[in-house]
Amino acid sequence: MNQSQAKPAAITVEAARAIEAGRHGDPFSVLGPHMIDGVRHVTCFDPGASEMFAMAGGTAHPLKPVDGTGVFSGPAPGDGHYWIKGVAGDKDWEFEDPYRYGPVMGEMDEYLLGEGTHQRIWTALGAHVLEHEGQHGTHFAVWAPNAQRVSVVGEFNGWDGRRHVMRKRGATGTWEIFVPNIGEGEAYKYEILGADGQRQPLKSDPVGFGSQHPPENASVVRDIRGYGWQDAKWMKSREARNERGAPISVYEVHLPSWKRKVDEGNRPLSYQEAAEELVDYVVEMGFTHIELMPISEYPFDGSWGYQPVGLFAPTVRHGTPHEFRNLVEAAHKRDVGVLLDWVPGHFPADPHGLGLFDGTHLYEHADPREGFHQDWNTLIYNYGRNEVANFLVSNALYWLDEYHVDGLRVDAVASMLYRDYSRRDGEWVPNKDGGRENYEAIAMLQKTNIAAYGQNPGVMTVAEESTSFPGVSHPVDAGGLGFGYKWNMGWMNDTLSYMSKDPLYRRHHHHQMTFGLHYAFSENFILPISHDEVVHGKGSMIGKMPGTEAEKFANLRAYYGFMWGHPGKKLLFMGCEFAQPTEWNEMAQLSWHLFDDPKHDGVRKLVRDLNTLYTSTPALHRLDWSPEGFQWIEADDSTNSTYAWIRRSGGNDKEVVVVCNMTPVERIGHVLPMPSSGRWREALNTDAGIYGGGDRGNMGHIEAREEPLHGQPARAELYLPPLSTQIFVKE
Repeated sequence: MNQSQAKPAAITVEAARAIEAGRHGDPFSVLGPHMIDGVRHVTCFDPGASEMFAMAGGTAHPLKPVDGTGVFSGPAPGDGHYWIKGVAGDKDWEFEDPYRYGPVMGEMDEYLLGEGTHQRIWTALGAHVLEHEGQHGTHFAVWAPNAQRVSVVGEFNGWDGRRHVMRKRGATGTWEIFVPNIGEGEAYKYEILGADGQRQPLKSDPVGFGSQHPPENASVVRDIRGYGWQDAKWMKSREARNERGAPISVYEVHLPSWKRKVDEGNRPLSYQEAAEELVDYVVEMGFTHIELMPISEYPFDGSWGYQPVGLFAPTVRHGTPHEFRNLVEAAHKRDVGVLLDWVPGHFPADPHGLGLFDGTHLYEHADPREGFHQDWNTLIYNYGRNEVANFLVSNALYWLDEYHVDGLRVDAVASMLYRDYSRRDGEWVPNKDGGRENYEAIAMLQKTNIAAYGQNPGVMTVAEESTSFPGVSHPVDAGGLGFGYKWNMGWMNDTLSYMSKDPLYRRHHHHQMTFGLHYAFSENFILPISHDEVVHGKGSMIGKMPGTEAEKFANLRAYYGFMWGHPGKKLLFMGCEFAQPTEWNEMAQLSWHLFDDPKHDGVRKLVRDLNTLYTSTPALHRLDWSPEGFQWIEADDSTNSTYAWIRRSGGNDKEVVVVCNMTPVERIGHVLPMPSSGRWREALNTDAGIYGGGDRGNMGHIEAREEPLHGQPARAELYLPPLSTQIFVKE
């Protein structure tokens, strides 16, 4: 019996009526066991009962009804265990009294939550299956500081918000209750009376670990304890695999549409099936990492996960939390990293979500100039509120800690950094200095990166940031945002613009392929060909390419060769690796039948071999971040639309020369400056027959003679196939 229940107390009619009406904000003060004149009295509420008994010591102690309210009260002498029996007509039922249990949450949790510094809020809030005071059940806890009353509801109480009203914990605004005999798989929500006394729409749990399958949207109790990880070898090695000198080639995946079980109602793969089929495919293709588009629970399929409601719940579309862990562990056992898209920039206004959570603008800004995204019709977090910033930082740590994911790619960072993002004058609020930078969002991102790297060695964080904001991937103590990597959106836009042009006109846009090298080493860049480039009318990658069908494929192969030879880590969206001809459709699987077409399978084989060459050749990745790893040897040949450069590792490893011909004209006897004389092996040629090309090249190698040219000590004559990239490695 907790201290708040130990003082003398008796249920008044007024209190009983407040209990019956669901408007009593402190039910623990009147319900449950209380000592009156040295004798234990029990008060309980069940609106469906005509009689109630406290069962203790083999005796049924009758409880008296209070003014027909469904509240019953009476003596139940003793200090041992008791439970409640209800009777209505010829039916009776028994249950444990939730109001006989003391608090679960500790004082330190309460203090840190109130301070906004609890970086593991998922250990205190949410629904936790546990043993409490000798009883199995689930502890529910939620932050709702402005609520008059908070209840947990579900099938276990007929979704009646009067039945399990929670205990408010001091000034922190946290509410909790231990519900006996509730466990794994139970659906629940929170019923909240706002500060104005109005009942809010039923809310899912902001820190819930599971959810019902959309369109149903209740949270679901999931016991996430005790998985038993077996990926220690990977966890020890991943720091070397994720650092900026490592080969990183990312396969971006929308799991619901990667592959489907067409003969089973066209359902998506489960996490367990993906642990086999997806991981096998990624290993075969030579990618080093999988990046999953958001898997935090989301209500609308068409949002692709970028409008999440359950930030702590792996989407049930593919299975349970432990089953998602199976996918991560399977990847790790095959030496493949797993990255998650993380969305701290906004959230949907669905009634069951975070918006107006306790009847106030708790998670979001009240002013729509700060709190509403015009582009996406979503709400923006109030990053300046300590508890909200802490909620997001803790959520990032949750995925890294509980699911062993190897990094987070943070969505739409630019929309967070600038208060005037996609807004006209008068539609945004300047910062305290009158500027456009969102200081609070910047601070939250910095805190996230400091915590992520500080508490989870070897992880990476990646920013999708489309502006020239300085220092995105620079350390926080040097004034940066602290990300490990940044997507190079400028490189992607420029080079795709160039490749979409008829080769006849490419000479006039030659700089679009070289401009990226002016800033290539200002950040730790990833070169992204993401889902955004193959949807919403942008066409597929093969569809962007000009010319005849054969020229389209040659262009795409040459572009991928250019990309893999260029400084920067690589990212390719699913389907692009085999030149899927249609735009991505999130409701259908990829066109796997195209593997039977030599042209498409040729592109797949090229990407596989590019990954193999890239990961096994230090010069192609070790100094991605440094100008010492790159040197132009042919940057200005706009007339012929050719490009050539050297890649170096900074050690004793062999140098690499990359040569591109971006016209459909073959170049015979093309003279190229070379960094050294001798034989250079043609390690890869995008025009090779195995890739669907014309099998034209240099018979496997070229000879460079010691004769200086354009600042290089040697030169070579070589054949450049039309629309091709060749990669040469010094023997």
